[in-house]
Amino acid sequence: MTSVQDGTGVLAGDERMLIDGELVHASSGASFDVVHPANEQVAGQATDGTVDDMQRAVGAARRAFDTSDWSRDLDFRYHCMIQLHEALERNKERLRRILVTEVGCPITVSGSQIESPIEEVKHWAEHGKNFDYLVDTGVHPTQLGPARRKIHYEPIGVVGAITPWNVPFYLNIAETVPALMAGNAVVLKPAQLTPWSGSEYGRIVAEETDIPAGIFNVVVSNANEVGAALSADPRVDMITFTGSTATGRAILAAGAATVKKTLLELGGKSAHIVLDDADFNTALSMAAMMACVMSGQSCILPSRILLPRSRYEEGIEILKNMMENFAVGDPWTPGIMQGPQISATQRQKVLGLIQSGIDSGARLVTGGGVPENLPVGYYTQPTLLVDVDPDSQVAQEEIFGPVLTVTPYDSDDEAVAIANNSIYGLSGEVSGADLDRAFAVATRMRTGNVTINSKTHFGITSPFGGIKQSGLGRRNGDEGYREYLEGKTIGMPE
Repeated sequence: MTSVQDGTGVLAGDERMLIDGELVHASSGASFDVVHPANEQVAGQATDGTVDDMQRAVGAARRAFDTSDWSRDLDFRYHCMIQLHEALERNKERLRRILVTEVGCPITVSGSQIESPIEEVKHWAEHGKNFDYLVDTGVHPTQLGPARRKIHYEPIGVVGAITPWNVPFYLNIAETVPALMAGNAVVLKPAQLTPWSGSEYGRIVAEETDIPAGIFNVVVSNANEVGAALSADPRVDMITFTGSTATGRAILAAGAATVKKTLLELGGKSAHIVLDDADFNTALSMAAMMACVMSGQSCILPSRILLPRSRYEEGIEILKNMMENFAVGDPWTPGIMQGPQISATQRQKVLGLIQSGIDSGARLVTGGGVPENLPVGYYTQPTLLVDVDPDSQVAQEEIFGPVLTVTPYDSDDEAVAIANNSIYGLSGEVSGADLDRAFAVATRMRTGNVTINSKTHFGITSPFGGIKQSGLGRRNGDEGYREYLEGKTIGMPE
């Protein structure tokens, strides 16, 4: 295990990956650099797994699921998940430093990416232990006489999990722990930009839990074809993926030949409808803050602000003041909530979309470039674009940066129509004093989740997922756990 540290707290993770119970380097011997986004320096290396490595991991998972008692021994799975929770808790500060190093996530807001997922391991252990895997539906009349029917919920088999870079440790846990507790074997492929959040997870499983060899595997790679190999492998029964809609489409296509079950959480372009009776100071101050926290790199960010024309300029002024005064800086500095974008490529994408908005007629109120006091690191100014055409690229394409667009509307009907003018449907928000009116607007938004007056829809006990091109299936809640199970209906004598 290699670690690198300097005065800022930068820490490299384990260079190896976990395949069939062993921590190994890529079969090719190759590795790749991991860059710290706050200083543009190489923080260390990760092993660069190959398609052969992925095939070996899938083979190990298939064998472990088919030949071991893992899928049938609920008490042992519970024991292992409690072990994992305790081990992650012991490694918490190391995981936090790796997160900040890889992502540039400000340490001030790292709790939602470290403490929260660690606690969720314990939640899923308890949920799985108490889940009713056998449901008696009673006696049903048939042409051959009464038949009792029972539904037996059983694990799907081998689950391939492909995770993104924006909240890597959180999603590594969210996509794999319920699958494991449900009795599946798992192969995790973490994002290229955040390999250590995956490799450290694998190291902890290997060194500090009794999870059997092959049940959990981590394949780290800088090559897109390695993830594609996981999606297409006929030995894999299910793929769970969080990331872009474009990649989600490719995963669906890859799994079509084997009719593979696919759970997708894809892109978003969420709208925030601010009604004319809303508390503008509260609603818009929060909107501006959420756009900047973690550099706007969130799939559920309500980045399209819809303001009533009667209070349009008032709303713009509040947003402007908040975004102009939001502190951007070194993610290791306490109190800082906006650090860098994760890479030079991502920052260029953000800046390009801002320029496209200006080119299409939007008015730049503040931001739009790189902070003058931060010439090193992939930093972007908090940016506010107003008078934005709802059909323009900047209003339609996911930005993943600290950018808000503002569009006026004249009626609730028009606001809903603008909000629904998107291929995406992941999240949304409504602000208003009249809760009945706000709720009625929320029910008309074509999206999987809606927040009213900052009371978030997101939580471990509630189903979360998108509609339209924002995904398939649900995470969290009882629905999220069932995604990793198959229901077998058994008919038998009364």
